Amino acid sequence: MDTLEAMRTFVAVVERNGFTAAAATLGQSNVRVTRQVAWLEQRLDTRLLNRTTRRVSLTSAGAAYYQRCLQLLAEFDDIEATVGAQAQTPAGVLRVNAPVSFGIARMAPLLAGYRARYPQVAIDLSLSDRLVDMVEEGYDVAIRITASPAPNLIARRLADVQLLLCASPAYLDRMGTPGVPADLAGHQCLQYSYWTGGDTWRLQGLDGEHVVRVDGGLRANNGDLLREAALAGMGIVLQPDFLVGDAIADGRLRHVLPGYGVGSLGIHAVYTSRSHLAPKVRSFIDYLREAMSPAA
Repeated sequence: MDTLEAMRTFVAVVERNGFTAAAATLGQSNVRVTRQVAWLEQRLDTRLLNRTTRRVSLTSAGAAYYQRCLQLLAEFDDIEATVGAQAQTPAGVLRVNAPVSFGIARMAPLLAGYRARYPQVAIDLSLSDRLVDMVEEGYDVAIRITASPAPNLIARRLADVQLLLCASPAYLDRMGTPGVPADLAGHQCLQYSYWTGGDTWRLQGLDGEHVVRVDGGLRANNGDLLREAALAGMGIVLQPDFLVGDAIADGRLRHVLPGYGVGSLGIHAVYTSRSHLAPKVRSFIDYLREAMSPAA
């Protein structure tokens, strides 16, 4: 038998001065109400009520138990109300993982806007380019830049991103500008350690796909460093537009082979389950989609 239900029944009997009135208030049968109180007395091994044909009254133990029931039931109701409110209102700590370069370039204003709208959510952001285990490491949301998010995760596409080939004017003046993808084989190509193609760049153009094996004097696991290396004249880099776009726009880098690319990638928000999605997670993803939409 449920202890909380039995406690509520006992309180109703005391406050309604009888089993019949309590049964009517609770919408239960007299037999069920009587059994619940009897079950409590058996469980506690003490009599809680003095019963006569006309009325019931509390024993000394029953009076003490009645007061404790009132306190405990009030606390329980308060807990349920608080949790219920939190289930509807974004609140609590939101653990987010994002790639390092994207996090540095874009996340700060997004987080500021989200926090202004949902001040009850505290954000714990971790930047890492490795693929974290979201369940094992306890992340609520991760930002992934990929053409195909992992099938075991739920993904919401936030925006598109283009990977651009670029190099500094000084490097291109010294080494020449590639005219076709095959020319890349003779250049210093700065490589990203987590690139899924390894030492191969697959470029698409109007004349089809070109597969080029690249090599260079630098491999690194951070896009910001590779951009700075390209700016320093070390070679040609393949990096996302959010990382090299400004440098191309102001001439510090030149777009190489503009007729070729690796296709459009997506910036995705990924999470582990559709079931019982916490309001802090749902609101964060919805805000990112809104803030990162082309019309924003």
